[in-house]
Amino acid sequence: MKKLMVLVAALALVAGSAMTAAAADWNFYGSSRVSTFYTDSDLADTTNYAQSLQGNARIGANVKVSDNLMGRFEYGTGVNVRILWGEWDFGGGQLGIGQHYSPLNIFTSTQVYGADTNLLAYGGVYSGRESMIQLTFGGFQIAALDPSSPAGAETDFPAVEVSYDLRMDAYSLNFAAGYQTYELGGTDVDTWVVALGGKARFGAAFVNANVYAGQNAGDMIWIDTGGSDGKGSAAGDVDNMGFVVAAGFQANDMFSFEVGYGYNEAELDVSGAEADEVQAYYVQSNITLAPGVFITPEIGMIDFEETGQDEVLYYGAKWQINF
Repeated sequence: MKKLMVLVAALALVAGSAMTAAAADWNFYGSSRVSTFYTDSDLADTTNYAQSLQGNARIGANVKVSDNLMGRFEYGTGVNVRILWGEWDFGGGQLGIGQHYSPLNIFTSTQVYGADTNLLAYGGVYSGRESMIQLTFGGFQIAALDPSSPAGAETDFPAVEVSYDLRMDAYSLNFAAGYQTYELGGTDVDTWVVALGGKARFGAAFVNANVYAGQNAGDMIWIDTGGSDGKGSAAGDVDNMGFVVAAGFQANDMFSFEVGYGYNEAELDVSGAEADEVQAYYVQSNITLAPGVFITPEIGMIDFEETGQDEVLYYGAKWQINF
């Protein structure tokens, strides 16, 4: 009898799950992306061609269970989980649990080189997709995340990120900030980032920009200066700052154009230390062959500026189909 009761309970659970899945509204989507680029390295004095399925090619679904309960999943190549997210609308706001883009993300550029780098490593603000518990109240978000720290560090508290979006018809502003702390070799290492982003549209033209400042910011956002990654260490704190500007216009339904410039620096906060710097810039055209079918030719430069560091000229295209 006991085994029969367990079997009946299991069948009821499976049936209930099937009914819930059937009742939910599943909207699947995908994006296939292939990169084809030549890179001309000044340091190595070589020119190389590379073609690959981009790591941010994806397939996923938005799931609506009810007016108050929804979810989303997204897988990339590998196969790796990009997004696995559940969200509950409790009336006054939303509670989100899982992995998603955290509040400390500002997307300003659409640079395609490097699998859609978007100048994020060269002056952008990109904390990425993180496991987190997040509350949303209108345009305000606050999230608790697993702190990013080097091996051997001791952590006592979660990292905290916040953002506030102000959106109007032709303009938008985004404020974002983050803080975390850990102990390394008996020293407390504090990380903070404050950032401001803005977008403006003037008819067919647009201008986007962001700026950030921080300390040991590489612990929270993506920084690549060719030398320092902007992370905290036992050697001392690192001061960080960067910015990105991108502008363009939509010529017609088929062609749009964009130029962008990014700058990043990281400087160890000790006497006599010099900043590691990088600047990157590009020009591109996005060509829409059909709805969801795009080719984006691009040419650009990544200049790590310091003596002995590389200067890379690149040119090629991204090929993309959304489905």
